[in-house]
Amino acid sequence: MTAVPEALDLARLQFAFTVSFHIVFPAVSIGLASFIAVLEGLWLKTRQQHYLDLCRFWSKAFAVCFGMGVVSGVVMAYQFGTNWSGFSSFAGAVTGPLLTYEVMTAFFLEAGFLGIMLFGWNRVSPRAHFAATLCVAIGTLISTFWILASNSWMQTPQGYEIVDGRVVVLSWWDVIFNPSFPYRLAHMSIAAFVVAALVVAGTGAWHLLRGRRDPAVRTMFSMALWLLLIFAPLQAFVGDLHGLNTREHQPAKLAAMEGLWETKTGGTPLNLFGWPDMEAETTRYALEVPHLGSLILTHSWDGEVRGLKEFPKDERPNVPLVFWSFRVMVGLGLAMIGAALAALWLRRRGRLFSSRNFARIVLALSPTGFIALLAGWVTTEAGRQPWVVYGVMRTANAVSPVSAQQVQVSLLVLVLAYFLVFGTGVYYLLKILRSGPVLSGPSNGSPACETGRETGHATDHLTPQAVPAMSGMPGRVDTERAHAS
Repeated sequence: MTAVPEALDLARLQFAFTVSFHIVFPAVSIGLASFIAVLEGLWLKTRQQHYLDLCRFWSKAFAVCFGMGVVSGVVMAYQFGTNWSGFSSFAGAVTGPLLTYEVMTAFFLEAGFLGIMLFGWNRVSPRAHFAATLCVAIGTLISTFWILASNSWMQTPQGYEIVDGRVVVLSWWDVIFNPSFPYRLAHMSIAAFVVAALVVAGTGAWHLLRGRRDPAVRTMFSMALWLLLIFAPLQAFVGDLHGLNTREHQPAKLAAMEGLWETKTGGTPLNLFGWPDMEAETTRYALEVPHLGSLILTHSWDGEVRGLKEFPKDERPNVPLVFWSFRVMVGLGLAMIGAALAALWLRRRGRLFSSRNFARIVLALSPTGFIALLAGWVTTEAGRQPWVVYGVMRTANAVSPVSAQQVQVSLLVLVLAYFLVFGTGVYYLLKILRSGPVLSGPSNGSPACETGRETGHATDHLTPQAVPAMSGMPGRVDTERAHAS
């Protein structure tokens, strides 16, 4: 059955809206869960109080993100029955068990130990509590595994046959470990760590700008920037491998990402910018770099990349949307790498915590992880259109036999409910982040830095003589270096 165009577009818009809300919360949860586990492990090893203070502080933020992720995920899942019954009927033998595996393994693991992680302080032993935190962190990663297995199968399906118009699984190993799964899993997992690192770094920057210089604020700022230095370049490397896989299995998507219409021999240029015109089948105002497209997309000087004209018009995605969403993702990724390198440069000069301009830059960059994540999701999902299961089932055949008015009403209700519920949740989350970690006492092995907010810019020029005298207390630069690692 082919859907009415208006109902199809509204159903796609509704799913895009709910997924866009949903995806940001699991991304933060995945990254924060691992970050909290590291903090708690450091506290157990060193017994420095500020690690415990940070662990408790970020556990509050994690709880809010986890709760909103669960609620939005449930709403999203209902749409498979209400708006996408054609897809559920066709591919339910694959997606149903995979989602069940996710619930039976990841969600049960997270739900079973989340209560201990959040409320088990002073009720169980420190090691038992740490084990619970590790279980929650592992659960978030297992959840990522199953969700990405399902999504990757829709992008590069294998291990099945079609019997009486429905998918029948031949090999679960082939279904799960389909050609794009390893790259998609790595790309999404690293993206979650980058998102969390930017949230933590932005929170630290906020409190540094407000005058806090205590070990907790400095530690989370420093650790987040170390994470960004590791994961942002790693994400670029994994993205390159993912691009090679996309060229092999989804060439029309890659051509749309690059705005390539002609298959050129002897080397493909890279379109840095331009405006893809789907009617004229050209990219207008293109700023090209000769051979760079071949070098990046094929790892050879004169490698061939198929152009969009090789594919029927009704099998091409929305080229401008895919082209520009990809550039937003890449551009923000380069900005993150630049910020991480700048942090390394400032760290070596003992100015990581005193540079207010850099703190402002980090604060401004803190939401870019979400933007890059959503841009990457748009690139991936819009790029596979008009297929819901690539090369097998068209999106128009997956939608439920509902009217445009019915989808319109449900979309309006969801928009109002989401802005009310999640607006409240985001407000509460920001309130937690603005409050900052509560310090329960001086850190063992660390100077008792000031816990209040300083006024003005006095701390930018703080000297050892300006600090209250303490036995063996290092000067400002030495203290910053001590906490930089």
